[in-house]
Amino acid sequence: MRRLLFLNGIKAFEAAARTGSFAAAGTEMNVSAAAISRMVNLLEQRLDVTLFERRANRLVLTAVGRSYQSGLTPIFDALASLTAQIMAPEAARVLTLGVGPTFALKWLIPHLADFRTEKPGIEVRITTFGDMVPFGEDWSCGIKLGDGNWPGLVAEPLFEADLLPVCTPRLAASLKRPADLKGPTLLRVAHAAEDWPLWLKAAGTTRITARGTEFQYYGQALQAAIDGLGVAMGIRPYIDDDLAAGRLVAPFELSVPKGERWYLVYRSFQAEQRDFAAFRRWITRAAAAQPASRPSSRRDAGKKDAAL
Repeated sequence: MRRLLFLNGIKAFEAAARTGSFAAAGTEMNVSAAAISRMVNLLEQRLDVTLFERRANRLVLTAVGRSYQSGLTPIFDALASLTAQIMAPEAARVLTLGVGPTFALKWLIPHLADFRTEKPGIEVRITTFGDMVPFGEDWSCGIKLGDGNWPGLVAEPLFEADLLPVCTPRLAASLKRPADLKGPTLLRVAHAAEDWPLWLKAAGTTRITARGTEFQYYGQALQAAIDGLGVAMGIRPYIDDDLAAGRLVAPFELSVPKGERWYLVYRSFQAEQRDFAAFRRWITRAAAAQPASRPSSRRDAGKKDAAL
């Protein structure tokens, strides 16, 4: 028989541990901070463990407390999600995806029509975030670039993140070798300062330093490259459609792994939820179907120009 010790005390502890104070937990549970403190004290007595170190103006979790909270929070998240699903009307089927702005514009939105055709009853809502933003509590899932290590989340690899310079066919015609690149024309992304040095080192051209216009996001730098402002460091899968359409070309064939990958991230309890499971199957297939062929190069661009 399942035995739950003092469920109100467990809820009070989890809320205090997650929010960092008895007062914040009391606001969340609609009781006083003193009531939260009493419930946590009683829970500690019943468990015969110390969950918090009480210090001036703050709470500090003990090692036991951290372990207990790390297990409890996903359970309560799962319970809240399940309850919301049961209470929602059958017609209200919504997935909220947390993605970066460039990923949304360059890959997700162009492909979402396929998912809507496959699952017309599921509404997809997109929430965009900048670099280093944590996983949102109201997200069904997220798509993030990184090393796959996000505590508390499942991370499933989707895409490799390969780097290669891209520019217009006109500009590519003047680039015969990597040494022809000029620092002031190399467009930069503020949160990816390592991209150009990584590629230039692999190309054996370490004396060149990227000094072109700096942008906040990859999408802005890629649009600047399309408009002929300079050479952007392309990253897959952002550049695949632009390469296929000829808006951009890769003047050199060298493609360098960024050292990170794109991952689908979600909480473990969501794996069996019907609508998320459908999206997970779809995006896994879509990622696997991404073209792995050599990108359009300067030589390919010259052939296209000759045929026009």
